[in-house]
Amino acid sequence: MTQEGYGQAYQRGFELTFRFLQSRGVPRESAREATQAAWAKGWERLAQLRNEELVITWVNTIALNVYRRGRRHEETWAVLRDVSTRPGINLAAIDMARILRICCPGDRALLEQQMKGLTPAEIARARGIPESAIRIRLLRARRGARLRLEQMRGARSAN
Repeated sequence: MTQEGYGQAYQRGFELTFRFLQSRGVPRESAREATQAAWAKGWERLAQLRNEELVITWVNTIALNVYRRGRRHEETWAVLRDVSTRPGINLAAIDMARILRICCPGDRALLEQQMKGLTPAEIARARGIPESAIRIRLLRARRGARLRLEQMRGARSAN
């Protein structure tokens, strides 16, 4: 068969091959891809064609084999589902321990009391100082911790 003859067979047979695959239950997009691949393989192996009258049947066989081969490889790939599980480790507690470690001792003690659930009024009463003083100290302690964290991040990014 000549290249020109194959080109004419392609124009007549492409849609026939596509419908042939769909009649075998091949999904539309997969059928379109397998049809295109089969006609390209037929072009590459044109010298192997024995009977020019059976070119469409020959390409249909190639198309079916292309699709089946693709399905075989497709089955070896599995789609991984997102598994939403909670970590077994309390990451917030680890982060908080690191933050407290960089605080100065006075701030650390104050922040730990607040983390235990004590209100500023309760902390003030236990220390014998005004509640407003505790609120200001807590504010300064949080700002200091934040500043130290930012400085640590800056130092890490510079390295």
